[in-house]
Amino acid sequence: MKMMDNRPFELEQVYDAPIEEVWRILTDEDDMKEWYFPQLKKFKPVVSYKFEFTDDGSDYKKEWQVTKIDEGRKLGHSWIYKDYPGSSEVIFELFPVGNKTRLKLTHTGLASFPDDPHFARRRYEDGWKQIIGSNLKNYLKNQTS
Repeated sequence: MKMMDNRPFELEQVYDAPIEEVWRILTDEDDMKEWYFPQLKKFKPVVSYKFEFTDDGSDYKKEWQVTKIDEGRKLGHSWIYKDYPGSSEVIFELFPVGNKTRLKLTHTGLASFPDDPHFARRRYEDGWKQIIGSNLKNYLKNQTS
């Protein structure tokens, strides 16, 4: 039996954009389709709101729900897959750093997913580095330039 890694995954990134701009892009469904998930259909930054996704034919259907909102500062949502055990949560926290913004991402509950390569911690780590460190950073740069 393999040992599950229960530590939260954390990643921080500083963006060359004011906190209001980062918050807008973090919570606007049209912006989110560009940097987060193109399959996103509907989203509202309201606690208990259930994300809607287009069916892309994947065996891993997302069933996400907003868990936390602190306007302009924090967005949390569940990260659950339909028909698979396990429940995790993603939290985006924003902190002003002068006229820049520090984003802290925390993803908890990864060890609750099945012992299967699709749910490997490494996939989430690599995915978040791409989403936060590249996709969002480049999207923000293109929006503010």
